[in-house]
Amino acid sequence: MTRDDTGVDLETSVGYLLKEASSALRTAMEAALRPLGMTVTHYSCLELLAQRPGLSNSDLARGAFVSRQSMHVLLQALEQDGIVARPSTAPAGKVLPTRLTPLGRRRLAKATVAVRAVEQRMLAGLDDGAQAEARRLLHHLIDALASTEDRRPTR
Repeated sequence: MTRDDTGVDLETSVGYLLKEASSALRTAMEAALRPLGMTVTHYSCLELLAQRPGLSNSDLARGAFVSRQSMHVLLQALEQDGIVARPSTAPAGKVLPTRLTPLGRRRLAKATVAVRAVEQRMLAGLDDGAQAEARRLLHHLIDALASTEDRRPTR
């Protein structure tokens, strides 16, 4: 398929290819996590808390690419299931820092194995150099868009 005057060539559009790759990755991760009773958002939340204990609802929502309301609902469910713990009152301000419980850490360990298997499948056939180059290029694309947003006028 080639580009005509009304659109872009989807086979060579980097943006379209990134979206297609992202969708394929999410689908594969959802399939791998489903037997564990998790979604990608659920897993992302646990992974963020493992790496950065005490994050707020807003921080978790940003890191998992969901709304604050969606994260609030997820955190309530995770807290009821004993996977995360939050204080009943905020130690400072309004923020209720969230931490993984021992059960949450065990659930995350199982999910991490499933997610790593998906990533290994995605990267199969790429040697270490190609994998490093892919990471470098993706970081470059992210940084280029972030710096463009930084220069955008505020409303």
